Amino acid sequence: MSAVTASGLYVLVATLADQIGFGFELHSAGFISSVLFLVPGFPLIAGLFDLLQYQTVAAVSRLAYGVMILAAVAFGLSIVIAVAGVDLSPRPLPEIAYPVTLLLRAVASFAAACSFAILFNNGGRAVFAAGLLAIGANDLRLVLQDAGMMPASAAFFGALAVGLVAPLAGQRFAMPRIAIIVPVIVLMVPGMSAFKMIVLFNRGQMLDALEASASCGFAMGALAMGLAAARFFGHR
Repeated sequence: MSAVTASGLYVLVATLADQIGFGFELHSAGFISSVLFLVPGFPLIAGLFDLLQYQTVAAVSRLAYGVMILAAVAFGLSIVIAVAGVDLSPRPLPEIAYPVTLLLRAVASFAAACSFAILFNNGGRAVFAAGLLAIGANDLRLVLQDAGMMPASAAFFGALAVGLVAPLAGQRFAMPRIAIIVPVIVLMVPGMSAFKMIVLFNRGQMLDALEASASCGFAMGALAMGLAAARFFGHR
């Protein structure tokens, strides 16, 4: 119901803006981004972490929970797509100067990580620390992708940076490192690929769905590996 409400409101606002004369297009990225706050990033990442530590029962439980939430959200999206006729094909990116792009990414990363930290009931210091860490780690991931690195490899280095810096930030702000790590890692979870995967499978577009699922799976695994590598270096 949350997915139907959020994505339906996006379609409604976009349609009204276009009718008024703002020339607002119904972009697939914006449509799916309207429900990214529902991505169960914590159980998915924690489940992969449990697999690395051979805690199979806990891992299966968390991954099953995360997949069920993703499926429920994707089914809600499918309802709105069917009713509104939303086109999920990618659109060309707007031409923006690269320094402006970096600045906009930094602002968006800070705002998104702070928002996720608030959703996880963190205190003010943890919210601010998560926002600052997201500026560096998420921008690093995106810059590496711009340089030609594959998304999964870029996600690994982004998660590695989070895992290495979070303990220092935790000591500085006197808070558990998990309170800082989770909001930033959730920001890097490929929610758009995950939702596209289920929606496309539901629509019978198998090749596109398999491409999205592979992209999502490799990125999720890279995030877990990056955190695991950071933990290894931290123990050393």
